[in-house]
Amino acid sequence: MTAALCESNIDVQELRNSGDLCQWIDVRSASEFAAGHIPGAVNIPMDEIESRLADLRLQRTTILICQGGKRASMTSALLAGRIQDLRVLTGGTDAWKDAGLPVVASTRTRWALERQVRLAAGLLVLAGVLLGFFVSPRWFWMAGFVGGGLIFAGTTNYCAMAHVLALLPWNQRESRIK
Repeated sequence: MTAALCESNIDVQELRNSGDLCQWIDVRSASEFAAGHIPGAVNIPMDEIESRLADLRLQRTTILICQGGKRASMTSALLAGRIQDLRVLTGGTDAWKDAGLPVVASTRTRWALERQVRLAAGLLVLAGVLLGFFVSPRWFWMAGFVGGGLIFAGTTNYCAMAHVLALLPWNQRESRIK
């Protein structure tokens, strides 16, 4: 292994030069991964990583990747002491794209599905509150309903709004390389 792989972080050029010495783990959500990821990376979302340690090849250097580096660093802290040779890609896929390197996309969405859910939920809550103040107090129920849906999604890991948004045309999967 090269000296670059002995540091806790690794930059884009070092990652490109590491070749088959590493396994690349993208810790973003499945929808973010589908919107664009580094070729050869495997998706194991941050919230699943501890339960999926058996999926990792522990004999290889493990490079954690996310959009900008924060979630990968947080995941690295979760895995400290469990994986011997663990690195974080500095700058994440944003740095990879900025370097002009290819990404694989399997969906046409420009925004991750989770980001779309946050936007839609925020707009519905804001609309409910504004309509509640200016039209009828009954509109506050809409904001409460959305809040209840978010609580349900957080506790059960099932988000009805995400499933509805996933059916929209711009969220349909289409494999391609950018």
